[in-house]
Amino acid sequence: MPLLGRTANGLFWMQRYIERAENMARLVDTGLRLSLTNLSAEPEEWNSVLVSAGVEAAYSAKYPAYEPDKIADFLIRDLDNPSSVLSSIEVARTNGRMVRTALTRDTWEALNESWMVLKRRMSKPVDDLPAVLDLVKQRTALIRGTFYGTMLRNEIFDFCNLGTFVERADSTARILDVKYWVLLPEHSSVGSPLDNFQWGSILRSVSALRSFAWEYDADFKAHDIIDFLVFNKRMPRSLAYSYRMIEESLGYIARVYGERNEAHETASAIVRRLEETDVAKVIDYGFHEFLEGIILDNNRLSNEIAKSYRFHA
Repeated sequence: MPLLGRTANGLFWMQRYIERAENMARLVDTGLRLSLTNLSAEPEEWNSVLVSAGVEAAYSAKYPAYEPDKIADFLIRDLDNPSSVLSSIEVARTNGRMVRTALTRDTWEALNESWMVLKRRMSKPVDDLPAVLDLVKQRTALIRGTFYGTMLRNEIFDFCNLGTFVERADSTARILDVKYWVLLPEHSSVGSPLDNFQWGSILRSVSALRSFAWEYDADFKAHDIIDFLVFNKRMPRSLAYSYRMIEESLGYIARVYGERNEAHETASAIVRRLEETDVAKVIDYGFHEFLEGIILDNNRLSNEIAKSYRFHA
């Protein structure tokens, strides 16, 4: 029997916000690592993180200047920012409580405990940013591991999986966009030691440094890193992998519900686009423009899923 729309909605957004909490931590980690290479007094890397997180306007409405400490606090623990780590884990927990009977006991307890741990740790200004970012990644990994280890692979699992990978595709595109938004405005920097260090920082921020070395040469080349994080179907944070999982989960749901809808067509079109495109074509088209298109299409897919499965009914 198909799930009620509000249950599917709760499962989808529970997983989106768990993933968002981790991905925001990874985005902040990217800004932190890249800021170490900045020899000027301008916090350009942190500004780019706000832009890529889509919260620049919200930050500017609250603070008159771009200050790294305030930006980090805004992204990590500010409840005025609905995409902050703390806001995200709170919304995830609220949705999890709403659909608690659809979750295993272990999954709910992992989520609830992680919420309590992170809320307590973020009750005061962050004094050790790397440690807090690591804690966020550890707690979200615990939730994910418990979820994948105990949940039945039914439509409950599939709606959760959709939430995870719709959010992950968005995050990977945004983290990559940090690199090309404002970090290297001068063409002469491309291929320089600074450029290579920044690409290495991108890999570290998505825990992909070692797996990249297994697939490619040890040198950090922009061409290879784009290929790895966009087109590699075995990299769990790549766009290609995320959309393969989205298409698969939508396929399982279609068999349960006995019908396909516009969300299936959108997901399949994005999968085909990724299969028919390569790094050279993306760079020729414009990497920022390509990522911007992915983010827009990903948002449209999320809205189509909500509409098709009556999330708001």
